[in-house]
Amino acid sequence: METRFLSKSDSILITGAAGFIGSYLSKRMMELGYKVIGVDNLNDYYDVTLKQSRLDQLVSDDLFSFHRIDISDKNAMERIFEEENPAVVVNLAAQAGVRYSIENPDAYIQSNVVGFYNILECCRNYPVKHLIYASSSSVYGANKKVPFEETDVVDHPVSLYAATKKSNELMAYTYSHLYDIPSTGLRFFTVYGPMGRPDMAYFGFTDKYFAGESIEIFNNGDFDNDLYRDFTYIDDIINGIEKLIPNPPVVNDGAAHVVYNIGNNNPEKLMTFISTLETALSNATGKSVVFQKDFEPIKPGDVRATYASTDKLQDVVGFKPTTPISVGLQRFADWYVEYYGK
Repeated sequence: METRFLSKSDSILITGAAGFIGSYLSKRMMELGYKVIGVDNLNDYYDVTLKQSRLDQLVSDDLFSFHRIDISDKNAMERIFEEENPAVVVNLAAQAGVRYSIENPDAYIQSNVVGFYNILECCRNYPVKHLIYASSSSVYGANKKVPFEETDVVDHPVSLYAATKKSNELMAYTYSHLYDIPSTGLRFFTVYGPMGRPDMAYFGFTDKYFAGESIEIFNNGDFDNDLYRDFTYIDDIINGIEKLIPNPPVVNDGAAHVVYNIGNNNPEKLMTFISTLETALSNATGKSVVFQKDFEPIKPGDVRATYASTDKLQDVVGFKPTTPISVGLQRFADWYVEYYGK
């Protein structure tokens, strides 16, 4: 972290601090000596106990303060900004999940649109040195050109979740243009690792195995035309964000706003990922683990491939993921077996 950008008296506001990426980032910033203001509403989209476990690793540190707030509560967010005056804001709070956006669209509009608007308004009224916010690889929709580049057209989202993330990019650009808010959007590509999100496939597969259930794979059993995903290990993601914080964008094309892909730049076949997970769980448990597999048609809103070009981010901060899935999944499997006592 460049000391000329932040002093140790500056604070960093991280929304979604009890979430997967938010908790890891909070821990990293505290290890670097920065005060972290954590915000999370601790909703029950997935196991709140896991969110609390993440928080428990943070709250004992004097550099961390936690506020149970929903970012869609504008008055509460304004109070936090007024009282804490953060130098940097990293907005990771969002309603996640592609398929859930079909079942419960209201949650996405409230959190991802109204909530993000509140963040922008607070950054307008209480100026910050840098706003970093979570976008998603989902904005690329059914884009068939790979790897995905930030210059690709992203006007055809295939889920409401993706549409809300595209709207975040447009809103951030506008606020940056109008109010000089240096803003960086990050298009995340399938982040995984210990203490990850239970709604992600690798976590759900593991849950089902230990429950004695089969796993559903939405690729029609078409191994020649399998799904590809740019799986990105959590530590690589955190390294990238850490390097970005002291590097706010300068004005270009009318605004100090930029969007980066943050992924592994090395997509894996879904079936390869699954077999690697089976091996990792076998190592962690000391017994042979083989999933019982049911093959289903691809679901509405899903895409066949995600593949990040990360050249742009590498040019700016030297971002280059280093964790192969064999290592990352082994760390996840070891954590899971210990955490859940399997």
